[in-house]
Amino acid sequence: MKSDNLIFDVLTVGPLEVNCYIIGSKKDKTAVVFDAGGNPEDILNKLRKYHLTLKFIINTHAHFDHVGGVRALQDATGAKFMIHKDEVPLLNYLNEQSDAFGLPRIPMPKVDITFSDNEELQIDGEVISIIHTPGHSPGSSCFLIDNAVFVGDTLFAGSVGRTDIYGGSYTKIINSIKTRLFTLDDSVMVYPGHGSFTTIGHEKQHNPFF
Repeated sequence: MKSDNLIFDVLTVGPLEVNCYIIGSKKDKTAVVFDAGGNPEDILNKLRKYHLTLKFIINTHAHFDHVGGVRALQDATGAKFMIHKDEVPLLNYLNEQSDAFGLPRIPMPKVDITFSDNEELQIDGEVISIIHTPGHSPGSSCFLIDNAVFVGDTLFAGSVGRTDIYGGSYTKIINSIKTRLFTLDDSVMVYPGHGSFTTIGHEKQHNPFF
């Protein structure tokens, strides 16, 4: 990220190695966390390192590997949990999801705020624009901040999110990427839910799905 006003850090968390992103204000020391998929104590340690107070826990979607650390962070910090309104039903199946992978059960988070497409948040004057990108799941959403977009499991370096699970749609995910993400500037950094970072321009030119 290019913003001089913000602190930016990333951790790999949980059994499926989710990219968890921390964005904090250098001025007022508030922070948001995207996709707290596990390892809540590691996330808390990062927040302490930067002397940040967590304000919002924001999820790109509600699959279990992205939600595993949310409840512990809520309990430890009092931060509000936010997710797209169409993802709320998926939370009722968190433990069916984890059971299918033979992984431990997940504490159920409390949804404090739901959002919709084109809504905005702010951190230290920087606007966070919400982009609804259904396909990987019904309410999958991306978050544009300055020259960076946090895309969850919608778009990966050289790939796209899987669509063979509940609520998935290959047609919708391709359309979401083409019409909502590939319309962004080529220089925008793409921060996915797993794996390497990339750019919009690189994926437009080299992603084999397009």
